Amino acid sequence: MTDNSVKEDVRHFYDQVGWQKISSGVYQNAEFEDLRPVSRAYIHRCHLRVNRYINHQGKYLLDAGSGPIQYPEYLTYSEGYQYRVCLDISIVALMDARERIGDHGLFVVADVANLPFAEGVMEGLVSLHTLHHLPEEDYLPAYQELRRVLKSGARAVVVNGWGSSPMMNSFRRAILVMERLSRRNEVVLSGENEKKEKKAEQPKPAGKPEHTFVHKLDADGLRALLGKDFPVDIYVWRSVSVRFLRAMIKPWLLGRFWLALLYGLEELFPHYYGKKGQYPLIIFTKK
Repeated sequence: MTDNSVKEDVRHFYDQVGWQKISSGVYQNAEFEDLRPVSRAYIHRCHLRVNRYINHQGKYLLDAGSGPIQYPEYLTYSEGYQYRVCLDISIVALMDARERIGDHGLFVVADVANLPFAEGVMEGLVSLHTLHHLPEEDYLPAYQELRRVLKSGARAVVVNGWGSSPMMNSFRRAILVMERLSRRNEVVLSGENEKKEKKAEQPKPAGKPEHTFVHKLDADGLRALLGKDFPVDIYVWRSVSVRFLRAMIKPWLLGRFWLALLYGLEELFPHYYGKKGQYPLIIFTKK
């Protein structure tokens, strides 16, 4: 698969599936997040962690791969800026972002690995769950492009997932057991086993992509790729995956308590959970 075809597939997925609304303010892409009440406080606090590391004022904040600015916490990142520059490969996402922030935004359809901006124009930068959609050969150019457009002394915050998380790997068997128990309970409680089987037999609509391209590194792989001339700091954004949350965190198992405890541990050991957990905050500064 060529570089261009990968990006076209990503654009097609988000235009046709990911950024289609399933209810007011909720996108199909929410399938990849845990929005249950039991996890809400933890997710909210993790989203706000980005604010600790970005520059808080300036003229331009670049949101590289902005999507529609999906969650309310994301709006806080640009509160101190004159403009939020929303860049995305999906025109559907940018149209919704424009509805959300209006004149506060500038909207650009472009490739994050080939930014159409002059060097040193951005006082701040965020990129959330975007770079893993790039082909492997575009990882380094993308990071170099993000650094290029920053002003001297400005900081970038990249949130991405690791391809392999030692912490999540250690819970693999427990997750499988809990998923099986949950499926059994759903069948017993709902009595809709036959309906589910019939639904599974129905053909899926043609022309609708089911997923998009994803390529992820681990912490050591990222540092090796960037090299000594491109130092990064790694903190935790969130240490657990959506699959872990949905399988292991249940209201009847004191889910809120365990997530509050986990958040406290992440606060005490942000570097450890950033490297060993699922989702890191990758920070770098333009020298």
